[in-house]
Amino acid sequence: MASESKDTSVAAVLPGVGDAVGVSSPKWYVAVVNNNSEKSVRDKLTSLGHTSYVATQEQVKVWKNGRRARSEQVVIRSVVFVRCSEPERRLIVSYPFIKRFMTDRAATGTGRLAVIPEPQMQTLRFILGNSDTPVSIEERAFRRGDRVRVVRGGLRGLEGEIVDLTGGDSELLIELSVLGCARLRIDRLNVEPSSML
Repeated sequence: MASESKDTSVAAVLPGVGDAVGVSSPKWYVAVVNNNSEKSVRDKLTSLGHTSYVATQEQVKVWKNGRRARSEQVVIRSVVFVRCSEPERRLIVSYPFIKRFMTDRAATGTGRLAVIPEPQMQTLRFILGNSDTPVSIEERAFRRGDRVRVVRGGLRGLEGEIVDLTGGDSELLIELSVLGCARLRIDRLNVEPSSML
């Protein structure tokens, strides 16, 4: 996808040096930006040599006359993920198009910045790149349901919790810690309880 910039920051740090004194290893931070500016901010950050990612999903819009158009829709509004070191983050927050960096809601009162673990960023990218149905991000915690694993389709191998909806439909919820959870429709025929696997 065009929304991913090339990661050039890793080349400057030798393997195993990330925890050395004075060297800050890159992490995924959550930059808050103006609504509807996510893609332009990503492009500006990329042009300045920073690694960034906007959570988007390609969707098809069908017009009344039957014409179809593909477009890249932003899934998490006002958010740009930035992979950088702490000194680089301090520089980025000074840019006029960055409002602030999100704090960790789970660590109330600490002011600690939200950091998204690499495996969760990979999961988010996987979901958005492979789901055949629109994905939404829920900012609230979700009720505990049956833990399931997707066994068929483009999301095979993904684990999450199933939630029953009215009318017999189901949705799959995948926890993304600081962000909340990704929510998407799923056919129950494509999932099995994790305990069976």
